[in-house]
Amino acid sequence: MEMIKRPRRLRGGQTIRKMVRETRMDKASLIYPMFVVEGTGIKEEIPSMPGQYHYSLDKFPAALEEAAKAGVSSVLLFGIPDRKDEVGSSAWAEDGIIQKALRLAKEKVPELYYITDVCMCEYTSHGHCGALCGHDVDNDATLPLLARTALSHVEAGADMVAPSDMMDGRVGAIRKILDENGHQEIPIFAYSVKYASSFYGPFRQAADSAPSFGDRKTYQMDYHNVKEGIKEALLDVEEGADLVMVKPALSYMDVIRRVSEAVSVPVGAYSVSGEYAMIKAAALNGWIDEASVVCESAASIYRAGADVLITYYAKELAKYMDEGRIG
Repeated sequence: MEMIKRPRRLRGGQTIRKMVRETRMDKASLIYPMFVVEGTGIKEEIPSMPGQYHYSLDKFPAALEEAAKAGVSSVLLFGIPDRKDEVGSSAWAEDGIIQKALRLAKEKVPELYYITDVCMCEYTSHGHCGALCGHDVDNDATLPLLARTALSHVEAGADMVAPSDMMDGRVGAIRKILDENGHQEIPIFAYSVKYASSFYGPFRQAADSAPSFGDRKTYQMDYHNVKEGIKEALLDVEEGADLVMVKPALSYMDVIRRVSEAVSVPVGAYSVSGEYAMIKAAALNGWIDEASVVCESAASIYRAGADVLITYYAKELAKYMDEGRIG
């Protein structure tokens, strides 16, 4: 049989496979989430996320240096305070855990790029993402709290802020307060398309942020919807978001694709704690080859349209890129 077109010609060796690769990745697009806690002498593994840790401030610089040495250039910081109240006032306190962590990080490991999660759930006594009105989150009353928190992060040294609360209008409120205080250069990475997902379970243990009643379905998105996600992303861009995010990643690659086609800003995807925990658990049981699955799942997220990947496997992926296993 005579065949002129043979797709296998472009698969014959490593060199040509990499030459014609459609999806290309770079270490600079990886963001590594980290958890900082009050106290001293703490480097405590998170039970539901083996290999991920809570760090007290005295242990934090060494962890940052380890990330930088692995080839990670950007980190996303989450703080777990020792004091919580109804409105989450520790979130914007000058001596808050994130504010202290930022000042220390900028001093000790200035070469990293510091992004902060802006939300109230870790800081409120009820675990919801804003101020309450009865048993519901009061959207408009929460906006000034988020804006104040974002400003405090930037004043402490944040290079970028990432609001994750899913309140309507939060990007505009944050952009306004940053600009009014001379921080026009600070980008906003909006958690624009954040679904009410069961994949967040391990994170809620890690961040001590599970709601004490009800759920977050009145402000996080229904996972049946795609058009709604596009609407959310476009609204955030209109309000001043410089990047938008889809969260979770692996079960929402159709959404990543649709959003990437709809917006004119970079699109990030957050491979969340449940995705990490499932891969890690299967690997620890010997059911999968961890490195291969990590590489394949990351490539699939980029292939779907992500420009930036937030992942607990950022250090490993940076190494695999250096080794030529992915990239």
